[in-house]
Amino acid sequence: MRIHIVDAFTDRPFAGNPAGVLLLRSFPDDSWLQNVALEVNHAETAFAHPLPAGSPADWALRWFTPASEVRMCGHATLATAHVLNSTGRAQGTIRFATLSGILTATAHPDGTLTLDFPTAPLTAVEIPAGVEEALGAKAISTYDTGTDVGDLLVELADERTIRGLSPDIAALAQYSERGIIATAPAEDPTRGYEFISRCFFPNVGIDEDPVTGSAHTALAPFWCERLGRTELTGLQASPRSGRVQVTLQGERTLLTGRAVTVIDGELHA
Repeated sequence: MRIHIVDAFTDRPFAGNPAGVLLLRSFPDDSWLQNVALEVNHAETAFAHPLPAGSPADWALRWFTPASEVRMCGHATLATAHVLNSTGRAQGTIRFATLSGILTATAHPDGTLTLDFPTAPLTAVEIPAGVEEALGAKAISTYDTGTDVGDLLVELADERTIRGLSPDIAALAQYSERGIIATAPAEDPTRGYEFISRCFFPNVGIDEDPVTGSAHTALAPFWCERLGRTELTGLQASPRSGRVQVTLQGERTLLTGRAVTVIDGELHA
C-alpha cells in the first residue's frame, strides 16, 4: 500500500504543513486508521477511497491527527488533491465527501490548488478569563469559530507579538474544542501577506500546527471585513511557515496554495 508524505501550502520541501496521504479501496476499521495516523505522527493523515459513479462526490475523505479524527482539515485535503493529480488518479476539480459535507479541490495549470470550504461563522465572545495569561499576550478581541473549526480566534496587537508567542499549551486546552488561532495584521503588507497567524491545538494532540487551512476559513472573514477586501494572503508563522491565499465568497471560502511530495513509500501494515 502506497503512503505519501506531502508538504502542503508551500512550494518547497521541509516547509509548510506535512500530511500523510493514503488512497484506499475502502475505509478499514477506525482503530487501524488511528494507528496509522499515530505512526505517521504528523498533524494530520488523510485517508481517501473512490466512490461509485453517480455518487454526489468522487472520493470519500477522512482526516486523523495522532490522537483523534477531526471534522475538517485544509492542508491534508490539499495534500490529497495533490497526490490524486500528480499520480493521474484525478484531474481538474475533485469532490470529496467528508464530515463537513462536500468539499472540492481544483488543480490549476500553474500548479496551485484551490479548496472550496465553508466559511466559519464568527461569533464575538468576551475574552475568557486566563486566556491572556495562557498565551502570554494581551488580547484585543476573541471569537468563537463554530463547530466545524472548533477554535477560539484571538486577535493580538501586532506581528511582533504573534511571532514572539510562547504559550502554555496545556493551559490553552480549556478554551475551545480544538485550540487557539492567534492573529494580527501584517507589519508590512508589501512582503506579500496582509495578516499573520499561529495555531495551537492541544485538544487534538498538536502543540503548534505548521499551516492550518481550516483556520483560514475563520481568518478570511475576520480580515476581509477589517481590510475591506475579498482576496488576501495570510502567513502562518510557525517554524516551518506557509502562506494561504484566501478568497471570501459569502458562505464559502476559497483556499489556494501549493504542495510538494517529499516521501512516496510502501506501508507494510
